[in-house]
Amino acid sequence: MELIVTDSAHKWFVEELGLESGNFVRIFGKYGGSTNVHVGFSTGISLVEPEDARTTTVIDGIIYFTEQADDWFFTDYTLTVDIDDKLNEPSFTYQ
Repeated sequence: MELIVTDSAHKWFVEELGLESGNFVRIFGKYGGSTNVHVGFSTGISLVEPEDARTTTVIDGIIYFTEQADDWFFTDYTLTVDIDDKLNEPSFTYQ
């Protein structure tokens, strides 16, 4: 699994959530909704420290990560976190 956070997504997280160096953003699978590859599950975020990080991406000291426990959701995919310009919120695309 690869986790890509675009510059515009990173900027959104910093501005909208008030993040700074040393903060953590957990990306996880949750029940309900859908993604471009999952039916009945969508992608969530929470601002918590990792317990058992699986994949991490660090930008300006902010750590974006997934947990080992969420391997079922992310395995075999590259996840790109970007911004949906129409909704002004993160978008999650799996490849």
